[in-house]
Amino acid sequence: MAIKESVRPGGRSARVQESIHQAVRALLEEQDRASLTVPQIAARAGVTPSTIYRRWGDLAALLADVAFARMRPEAEPANTGSLRGDLQAWAEQYLDEISSEPGRQMMRDVQCRATTGYCTTILGGQLQSILDRYPDETQPGVEHLLDLIVAPTVFRVLFSDKALSVEALHRQIDLALASA
Repeated sequence: MAIKESVRPGGRSARVQESIHQAVRALLEEQDRASLTVPQIAARAGVTPSTIYRRWGDLAALLADVAFARMRPEAEPANTGSLRGDLQAWAEQYLDEISSEPGRQMMRDVQCRATTGYCTTILGGQLQSILDRYPDETQPGVEHLLDLIVAPTVFRVLFSDKALSVEALHRQIDLALASA
């Protein structure tokens, strides 16, 4: 079951969603995720389990939605005054966030989402906001940045015994800018 994206913002639906998200976050701080259940979340949020099943379908989809909510940026990417500097600051922060254990778990949860493309939409939007600051510079496209910066970063975080180093991350940024 796909998560309903067209729910109107604000109102009861938004309050219910936020209380359920808060319940998930609180319970994950208190207990192991393997022991987490929909009835526990519903009780903590003050809703019935059917409310959760109706909106998300299952626990994996709910956990993915909570993970996606954490991914939404709260502020514009840092403005260092240069395209390279902005990309480095953004990429270092992204690497730091997803290399942490909560970040790794968020990446695993995101894989459970039924709809695809949401991560690239969020990350692509952040990268586009950086590119928009430098309209007079030769720029790589957003897809190019996703392929050369984000993809190797995610791959190393999820499938390697150690994350991409900051030096290797900077080399990927240099490669992306040089091949623009």
